[in-house]
Amino acid sequence: MSVRGIGVDVVKVDRLVASLERFGERFEKRLFTPAEMDYCRRHKDPLPHLAARFAAKEAASKALGTGMAGGIAFKHIEVLQPGGQVPRLAFHHKALERFEAMGATQSHLSLTHDGGLAIATVVLEG
Repeated sequence: MSVRGIGVDVVKVDRLVASLERFGERFEKRLFTPAEMDYCRRHKDPLPHLAARFAAKEAASKALGTGMAGGIAFKHIEVLQPGGQVPRLAFHHKALERFEAMGATQSHLSLTHDGGLAIATVVLEG
């Protein structure tokens, strides 16, 4: 398989917190799927986990080569982590169309959060 796209993103947790406080539930619903919110809320401090998911969506949009444009929205890129397993990406709607058009068949996601930062790296292969 060959690499079809690579993306990385860094998010300051405090910056995401400020946006959530300012825009509230409307902002949450625009960015995160119900499954992502459920997963993050299971943690004592959900904010670093939300920031990591935001970083993952940005990194994935960079790997797709589009950014958050061309009809691709935050909820079209979903971070799944069932049962605490390794996180993985699910693409929906326009993001899935772009993923397939690139000839990508597999995605790899790495997340970390520490020291007030959340970082995500995405590699698309096909």
